[in-house]
Amino acid sequence: MINLIKLCVGADAIEDLTGWQATARAKGPDGLPRHVTRMWPKRAEEVLNGGSIYWVFKGLVLCRQRILRLDEVEGADGILRCGIVLDPTPVRVAPTQRRPFQGWRYLPPEDAPRDLRNSRREEDSLPPAMQSALAEIGVL
Repeated sequence: MINLIKLCVGADAIEDLTGWQATARAKGPDGLPRHVTRMWPKRAEEVLNGGSIYWVFKGLVLCRQRILRLDEVEGADGILRCGIVLDPTPVRVAPTQRRPFQGWRYLPPEDAPRDLRNSRREEDSLPPAMQSALAEIGVL
């Protein structure tokens, strides 16, 4: 099993991501959220064997979503792309710093941030600057 990690561009918090994914534009024909990307994962079989996409918000990994499947999506330009179909419910993870990068990357399970305990998943998010500062000193 392998995960993906991706910058959540234009979003400051998990609520921004879920708000976007609730729109018709972000959903596939089956109503599930999907992220469309140019590149198809070469390790697709491993990704589909229980992998998740970990989302980076302003330098912090804050949540993950289980990857359900990969769909071919044809753009208006006729080019085939990869639609990463996601579980609609994000799972909050321990805030972890991550430097900017382009596209998506593979994230081995041993390097993935741990899920927050159930009791902490429902807590309100701290402001991004505070989460970053706490993650930097290893408190979160």
